[in-house]
Amino acid sequence: MATALLFSGQGSQYSGMGKKLYDESPAAYEEIFACGTDIFGFDLKKTMFEGTAEELAVTSVSQPVIFTMSLLCAKKYELGGGEFDAVAGHSLGEYAALVCSGAVDLQTGCTLIKHRAACMDKAAKKNGGKMAAILGLSPEVIEEACKTVSDGGDYVVPVNYNSKAQVVIAGSDAGIEKASAILKEKGAKRVVPLAVAAAFHSEYMKEAGLEFGELIKDIPIGEPKKAFYSNVTGGKLTDLSDIHDILSRHIFSPVRFTSELAAMQADGIDSFVECGPGKALTGMVKKTLDGVAAEAIDA
Repeated sequence: MATALLFSGQGSQYSGMGKKLYDESPAAYEEIFACGTDIFGFDLKKTMFEGTAEELAVTSVSQPVIFTMSLLCAKKYELGGGEFDAVAGHSLGEYAALVCSGAVDLQTGCTLIKHRAACMDKAAKKNGGKMAAILGLSPEVIEEACKTVSDGGDYVVPVNYNSKAQVVIAGSDAGIEKASAILKEKGAKRVVPLAVAAAFHSEYMKEAGLEFGELIKDIPIGEPKKAFYSNVTGGKLTDLSDIHDILSRHIFSPVRFTSELAAMQADGIDSFVECGPGKALTGMVKKTLDGVAAEAIDA
């Protein structure tokens, strides 16, 4: 059996996350909290354990705390004797994947997240936008509807290919409204507006991606010691020589998570362990792949 660790994305945060893990073995997790608190500039423990939903939802906070929780869960898995062959993340989760793959150390991972969160928070406040999850329609139908609306002058695009049953769209307020109406008429089981402050992974984030690329261009990122799968390519990265450009584009490119899952299964991965807040990715695996095992550490 070959195992991949999956790392959670933005929106998975919740108040009190990490406290149960920390209370079980404070010494085992102290380094992660200490490094993050120093680099992010706020008390990670206090924020994660006591922060309100509103406080945790701010991009400059949510990205650091989800990244931290992901590493805590991975640490728990390894402390329990767990082994893994590959890593993948959903959006933000790619940074915990980079750390756990050995491509970057903890301090570098925190530094990357600090820059990413600041750039995206800035763009979110400037450009806004909305997102919605579309359930029960094929990606092709959703892509066609978004193109129709965008061709009419209101920007909207598919940005997260999460499972066979769910694709997330992002764009302008009017674009989301019009695409949602079309997709309901085409038989969507549900259209769920997401509680986010921006149109992530769309052109509304391009300036954030380009600014981030400039900030990280001289930060060393090595070769991963575990197979690393990318949201941008939808497959395994065998050459990380252009990883800085990929991470820059990642901010305004679609998350091709279903393609990643298919590529991992084709490469022999048949066990998936989700590391991070909640168990959303575990659900995506079960809805997308047959004949595999999936579990969440934070469950």
